[in-house]
Amino acid sequence: MKNVTDSFVSLGHWPSAGSFGFNTDILATNPINLSVVLGVLIFFGKGVLNDLLDNRKQRILSTIRNSEELRRGAIEQLERARARLQKVEMEADEYRMNGYSEIEREKVNLINATSYSLEQLENYKNETLHFEQQRAINQVRQEVFQQALQGALRTLSSCLNNELHFRTISANIGILGAMEEITD
Repeated sequence: MKNVTDSFVSLGHWPSAGSFGFNTDILATNPINLSVVLGVLIFFGKGVLNDLLDNRKQRILSTIRNSEELRRGAIEQLERARARLQKVEMEADEYRMNGYSEIEREKVNLINATSYSLEQLENYKNETLHFEQQRAINQVRQEVFQQALQGALRTLSSCLNNELHFRTISANIGILGAMEEITD
């Protein structure tokens, strides 16, 4: 410390430099210059440095708040998307199950309708066969009856006289007329 004090005192006692001069002793002048510069920087720069640091702190805090808000918003959107996905999956499962049920129901209905149609076709076929059989039987009966009647008429013609022949023919015509009415 004595060197620092001596350097201030020695400024006034330089005979070669006159009233103003330069101290060329680097070791003596550097600490003084540094202390003066640091003092001025601390005195004047303290406010600026504090302002810079406060501004930086505010920007960092603002960025953190914005990031937190964005994070919360993203989490809310994610939760909404998850809820919507779950709802859509449930609806898809419901549609799938309803679709399978509807397909099974339609399949059963189609099988039942086809079975019913086949039964009706079978009934129509049986009715048609029965009708054709009855018609064939009736035709055979008529043929047999016609042949029997012709044979009987021939026999009667040869055995009967005209009056008996005429009554027999009239009776047979009446029987035939009655049979035709029954078959129609």
